[in-house]
Amino acid sequence: MKSDVVIFAVEQQRIAGRLPTMPFFLALTVLLVVLNLGAMGTGAAPVGWAEIWQWFNSGMVAGNDEAEQSMAVISVIRLPRILLANLAGAGLALSGAALQALFRNPLADPGLLGISSGAALGAGTMIVTGSLWLGGLAAWAGDFAVPIAAFVGALSAIILVQALSGGKARWAPTTTLLAGIAVNALAGAGIGLLSYLADDAALRNFTFWSLGSLANATWPLMIPVMMLVVPGLFFLIREAAPLNMILLGEAEAGYAGVDVRRLKQRVIGFSALCIGALVAVTGIIGFIGLVAPHLVRMSIGPDHRVLLPGSALLGALLLGAADLGARTLAAPAELPIGLLTSLIGGPFFLWLIYRDQGT
Repeated sequence: MKSDVVIFAVEQQRIAGRLPTMPFFLALTVLLVVLNLGAMGTGAAPVGWAEIWQWFNSGMVAGNDEAEQSMAVISVIRLPRILLANLAGAGLALSGAALQALFRNPLADPGLLGISSGAALGAGTMIVTGSLWLGGLAAWAGDFAVPIAAFVGALSAIILVQALSGGKARWAPTTTLLAGIAVNALAGAGIGLLSYLADDAALRNFTFWSLGSLANATWPLMIPVMMLVVPGLFFLIREAAPLNMILLGEAEAGYAGVDVRRLKQRVIGFSALCIGALVAVTGIIGFIGLVAPHLVRMSIGPDHRVLLPGSALLGALLLGAADLGARTLAAPAELPIGLLTSLIGGPFFLWLIYRDQGT
């Protein structure tokens, strides 16, 4: 059965005229490196190529105030933000590709299971009511209070989805999707109530957070995020072979020796881990998990052994480009990155619906 899946993927590539895999990966890698180098020097405080080259060679330059300032901009501000953009783009795109395969639904998105809205509800609860009801926790957590609350909200949402959909022996994808829609609705109601109760300052902070931003990226914050997201990405990529099999149907995958129920638990659990940790820091960033897997699938085919890492690379590239635009299009002000990804992803989503109706 495993060989049948591989033959099917290769045949799909041959019929549709897919791009060769290695040149595709090489092109994405080169573009990502070039984008990251450009992002290091672009912003409200421009940094020249000479300073970037000096940073790579020897880091801080003593005795030159202007050069030291440029090095500090790169090391303290730009690099953690670039790393977060790469990590968030890869996590959202890879989770989206895995969930689309798991539910055999090309329109599945990481936010579909209520993870993003649960994180937003947790963050909103801390922003709006933290000083009144959770003052001790907020004071103890400091700058980590909102990310911790967002992560708890995301984790609570996925546990609720699993509880609502896991009672069935087969744990049908339709049941899980309906549970995700219900959790999204409940979280949306809670967010609306918090918006009604919030004062002007809290409402402004919550609104900007919910639109997505990478401005909170710092080295101390990146460490716990990487400790959660990197293992999640690693274990998702390891599920490529059973995800290939499940594309043929749950019964066929079961006959081939795949424990479908445990596969669903692992994929949803690792996706929740990645998305919850990222949304806790970046806010809600939509459509990366929808757009990137589709573009990779159209380019190199449906084999998840190449689709998953390809989606991660393209997701990092797309979100990095969106963040660069958010920092520069309205400089010195900054646009919410969620607006830019929605401007790109919304029309793409409508095109997918139109294409599916025409086939």
